[in-house]
Amino acid sequence: MTDAATLEIRGLTASVEGKDILKGIDLTVTQGETHALMGPNGSGKSTLANVIMGRPGYTVTGGQVLFKGEDITVLTPDERARRGLFLAMQYPVEVPGVSVVNFLRTAYKSVKGDEIGALAFRKHMKEKMVTLGVEDAMVNRYLNQGFSGGEKKRNEILQLAVLEPEIAILDETDSGLDIDSLKQVATGIAQLVGPNLGVLLVTHYQRILNYITPDHVHVMMQGRIVMSGGKELAHELEQKGYEEIRRELGIEETVGAST
Repeated sequence: MTDAATLEIRGLTASVEGKDILKGIDLTVTQGETHALMGPNGSGKSTLANVIMGRPGYTVTGGQVLFKGEDITVLTPDERARRGLFLAMQYPVEVPGVSVVNFLRTAYKSVKGDEIGALAFRKHMKEKMVTLGVEDAMVNRYLNQGFSGGEKKRNEILQLAVLEPEIAILDETDSGLDIDSLKQVATGIAQLVGPNLGVLLVTHYQRILNYITPDHVHVMMQGRIVMSGGKELAHELEQKGYEEIRRELGIEETVGAST
């Protein structure tokens, strides 16, 4: 597509509580593409997602994170969101007393800068709910309070649909989901994928890729991207396992996990 938004990560290094986690990440995600970032637990995948969105406590020690040509490492998380980035968190938090619909409207106004009326927003939200098969009862509940794991993740995908970012980072959206919930969430993501949305899908397992076909697959180990390829790479990982890939690449096992 013309003038597609691009997220470009160049030589990125980062630490958490003084511990080096990311050790030189190079990755480019363009609007309209779907990238799967896979790797064993402790490889640094979630750290990368949090660094991209500027979560406090994650310190960039080198390199750049560019979005649409702008180095965003100096921007706050809300400024990055207004630029067109979105992060679906691995562990969505509960917000008692704030309904989903009020949260979404506030987030929409903050990200878009629009003073959208209640009726206009309801229409916009309802269109997304119909697309994703979300019922009215969910948006009238307090944000994530009493939600099952699947409901929390479906709510994250509804946020993604409503806010319409250009690039979305989905951090282990399949984590903790049973088979039915995984299918619902993954199908929702697949419905949103298209020319206007670039996706960096962070996952430990291949199973979510049964519903979402990635254009590119990257393997992360010990804070580095060690392999990249097409969708067939995910199936190779499923067959061989990460330990076999690690041995083939001659990567020594380290003691202690990364975040």
